[in-house]
Amino acid sequence: MKRVTLFVNGTSSNGKVVALYGSLTDLLSVASSKLGIRASSVYNGTGGLIDDITLIRDDDVLYVSAGDSFDDASKTKCADPQDDPGCPDWFQTHTDWLTLNVGGCCFTTTRSTLVSKEPASMLAHMFRDKDVWGNKQDSQGAYLIDRSPGYFEPILNYLRHGQLIINDGINPLGVLEEARFFGIEQLAEQLEDLIKSSQPADDHSPLTRKEFVRFLLATPTKSELRCQGLNFSGADLSRLDLRYINFKMANLRAVNLTHANLSGANLERADLSSACLDGANLQGVKMLCSNAEGASLRGCNFEDPAGVKANMEGANLKGVDMEGSQMTGINLRVATLKNAKLKNCNLRGATLAGTDLENCDLSGCDLQEANLRGSNVKGAIFEEMLTPLHMSQSVR
Repeated sequence: MKRVTLFVNGTSSNGKVVALYGSLTDLLSVASSKLGIRASSVYNGTGGLIDDITLIRDDDVLYVSAGDSFDDASKTKCADPQDDPGCPDWFQTHTDWLTLNVGGCCFTTTRSTLVSKEPASMLAHMFRDKDVWGNKQDSQGAYLIDRSPGYFEPILNYLRHGQLIINDGINPLGVLEEARFFGIEQLAEQLEDLIKSSQPADDHSPLTRKEFVRFLLATPTKSELRCQGLNFSGADLSRLDLRYINFKMANLRAVNLTHANLSGANLERADLSSACLDGANLQGVKMLCSNAEGASLRGCNFEDPAGVKANMEGANLKGVDMEGSQMTGINLRVATLKNAKLKNCNLRGATLAGTDLENCDLSGCDLQEANLRGSNVKGAIFEEMLTPLHMSQSVR
């Protein structure tokens, strides 16, 4: 997009820099708004009437008239602006060409390009007034700037026409660092948005069995594989050796873990809702505060011969089917087992203190020496129990 500087016909001050777009009628409309006149015609610096917007070049200085003929403001121009301190600032600004030597690569531009677009930037401060900063020059008179030319070129083009254009092979991160260095805040914001939009979205898609097996094969059997917080939703992990893996806070919703070996695994706060763990080995498993609502754990083995007890304290086990599971000494304190199926389970010595067993089917269970203190057994079924349930168990 081109930009031009507009002055009211016959004047050389209070100009306005505007973007050029659309037709000549659009330019006249913008000029009327910016200059506070009813613009009807546009002239170039030599008095030529412009009747086609395509004749206008980038950085042209134009004079807008409300109907009057061209008034030559150039009469006040100086033959040599640098030798005449009385020369108007607008003329010096638009005719003062200079060369920048950026990291060994030279760029030729006007002082107005470096000053007008971003007046608060470092470049504007460096070149607004001549020699105020004492800028060093090479043997050809080019101002030396020790920065990367590849990253500087998009910045200079932005100052020229207001558009961010980065050629292939140029890292936007490098351009962003240069924009920050030179204090060009608007460009830095554009670059940040560009970089953010070009980055791939966070991949929350679940891992597949193939991907996970690849991880397993690349990990020594004695090393803990960290899968904390990963998404395995709906994956088939059946019959895999998953011993001691850290699944803390992982998404295992509706995962197939039938006959998997999860001995010593950490499933704390994991989501196992609707998962199938039938026949899984859960010796010494840690499932504190996990969510296994609606899961199937039929015929699972929680008994660790080494004496490490499975810990499911505070777990949500609403509606789970754990029929026939071996859970000697398991810790189910303050867990929620409402409407769960625990038929024929071995719960000998289990900790069920404060556990919600409402409407649970505990028929055929072995609850010898189990701690049921403070548990809710409202509506629970205790038919055909292997050992009688003593009242002392529920109050001790």
